[in-house]
Amino acid sequence: MIPDKWYEVYIDWWKQYDTKLEKDWLKYTTGIIPAISTVIRKLTSKGDKVLIQTPAYHVFFYIIDDNEREVIENKLIYKDKQYSIDFDDLEEKIARDDVKLMLLCNPHNPIGKIWSKEELERIGQLCRKHDVVVVADEIHGDLTDPGRKYNPFINISEECRDNTIMIIAPTKTFNIAGLKTAAVCIPNTNLREKIFKVIDVDCINDPNIFAIKGTIAAYTKGDEWLNQLRQYLYDNKQLLKDYLKNNIPEIELVPSDATYLLWIDCSKLGIHGEDFCDFLNKKTGLLLLPGVQFGKVGEQFVRINIACPRKILLDGLDRLKRGVELYKNR
Repeated sequence: MIPDKWYEVYIDWWKQYDTKLEKDWLKYTTGIIPAISTVIRKLTSKGDKVLIQTPAYHVFFYIIDDNEREVIENKLIYKDKQYSIDFDDLEEKIARDDVKLMLLCNPHNPIGKIWSKEELERIGQLCRKHDVVVVADEIHGDLTDPGRKYNPFINISEECRDNTIMIIAPTKTFNIAGLKTAAVCIPNTNLREKIFKVIDVDCINDPNIFAIKGTIAAYTKGDEWLNQLRQYLYDNKQLLKDYLKNNIPEIELVPSDATYLLWIDCSKLGIHGEDFCDFLNKKTGLLLLPGVQFGKVGEQFVRINIACPRKILLDGLDRLKRGVELYKNR
């Protein structure tokens, strides 16, 4: 049973983003990825293409491929250490007959960018124009820098709200992924009926008692903890930025406003694919995610997780420094 309180805490939480959710729009599911996988199977056919913006969360590639669909990439433009959307390419791709779905990561993982209202509105207009449904993964929405807020996609315009499946969860925010708890939010009645039914069929709608209690506790008692977390992560980010500048100038932090996952530009080192990360792991014990896992456009990058105590972060940065020195002299 899903108690009314579960719906209420989601509705109340999203008020801080000036977003009005309704109980009927919400459906419990065991996780973001199971929900996206179900949506892909329901709204596309084998051989269809699903659009993602690369560099993109690496699991997006896996679930599209595992469901026998194909990835089509809208490669983000990287210039002067900033990312932007190539809207001409985006429209060209979503205008194809075999593109039925776009996976939007908002805020974006791995680049940590909070998409502006103008950018999101334009995405919404193009997808509506070409009958492409948007699946908005907004799991990182709470993890912004202090004083910053993200823009929920369904809140941008009627076009966005009426053509979107928003998937949300407290799991990244409060580090409770093991509780297997998330929610699918769909304002459009016809779309909601299709997806909610198949969520039931796929049996990803059955909560354990910890999932419900944990969600309610997080959203009703976690405000102050989250405020402190945001500041701690922000301070970690500044520490990393200064450390790189003073100790490893060959690699640079790509500026970001959200998430605890930082995108690091290693192009000056001339790294290739996964070789650099394998080298670091073997020589220093440091484990980073190679950027190529996020698409070929990420080949000269790595992703670093800074959601850890500062002592551990500093240890990791010292290992990175040592590893870079060894890599240059190999």
